[in-house]
Amino acid sequence: MKKVICLAFSLSLIIGLGSCGVGKYKTVPKPIKTTFTDVSIATLIEDEALNVRAIEIIDTIGLAYLTSKGKFGMYFHNDASEFNAIKSTFPIQIKHDTIIPNFRALAVTDNKGFGLSIGSPALVFNLDVDLHKNTVVYQENHEKAFYDSMEFWNDSEGIAIGDPTDDCLSVIITRDRGKTWTKLSCDVLPKAKEGEAAFAASDTNIAIVGDKTWVATGGKASRILYSPDKGSSWEVFDTPMIQGLETTGIYSLDFYDENNGFAVGGDYTKADANLANKIKTTDGGKTWQIMSDGSGPGYRSCVQYVPNSNAQQLVAIGFKGIDYSSDAGNTWTHLSDDGYYTLRFINETTAYAAGNKKISKLTFK
Repeated sequence: MKKVICLAFSLSLIIGLGSCGVGKYKTVPKPIKTTFTDVSIATLIEDEALNVRAIEIIDTIGLAYLTSKGKFGMYFHNDASEFNAIKSTFPIQIKHDTIIPNFRALAVTDNKGFGLSIGSPALVFNLDVDLHKNTVVYQENHEKAFYDSMEFWNDSEGIAIGDPTDDCLSVIITRDRGKTWTKLSCDVLPKAKEGEAAFAASDTNIAIVGDKTWVATGGKASRILYSPDKGSSWEVFDTPMIQGLETTGIYSLDFYDENNGFAVGGDYTKADANLANKIKTTDGGKTWQIMSDGSGPGYRSCVQYVPNSNAQQLVAIGFKGIDYSSDAGNTWTHLSDDGYYTLRFINETTAYAAGNKKISKLTFK
């Protein structure tokens, strides 16, 4: 492998050297058996102006993140000297004309990074450390445009979702490595219910396993949109998640495999309420069951399966703290009051978490 120092100003090459591609590799022949009782928190980046809801792991390299004030940064968990020149360039300010994007979503493929802003105009950026190569590859000027989350099926095909501008959820798809994006017609998508939208809380509204895709909605209706074929066809499933108000519904979901999934949410204005805010599926999202009703965490903005845990271990976080389940969401242990918006696991015991004013490394014990 060539020294990264020689490639310091190309994000595509940074990602290419560190990433093994898109997708979650969560199952191994021998699942981990250790359960957690504590979490150690090390603050990596602290800044009064920092507000982060969009992060992605770049395998052996570290963490990429986007902020609500249009900044793109990376944290390198390898302290080797070849990264020093790259470290000095971050974070960088991204603009489009006079617009400073409020980023809520980030996706990384084998050699590219993409950022998605909320509000109108909605903007998808092809990210690069070299600002001259940092280009807008999709723009939507609809006054109701508000995109929430983005993921890729593979290195060529990706999806982003947002609130309805017509009578269906907004869904844009790329099939050419992010060069162009096309918005799906409402003719091929389920019709949205009144007051149904999505939340840009943690960039975890979309879950992908192979070609299968699940999208969580919230608000006055909270459902799961499902595509078995990378966005070519769609159906929709009801959920028992709390709903009915603009602030209620699913804020995050994750799938361990094509059958087992979990979603969390609630009402962020009533963050301690824990009725009907945690749900599980074991049949690929067709049906959902309320879990730990009236106990365990209240509102949480992100949930992730612990890798290689046989769909048994989960971590849920929000501005009220960090919670852990070792039994597929039946019971929960509150590990910390330290608040965050989103997290991603590096391995079975370590994750990065980001939120208001900080990015941290979590080590579960």
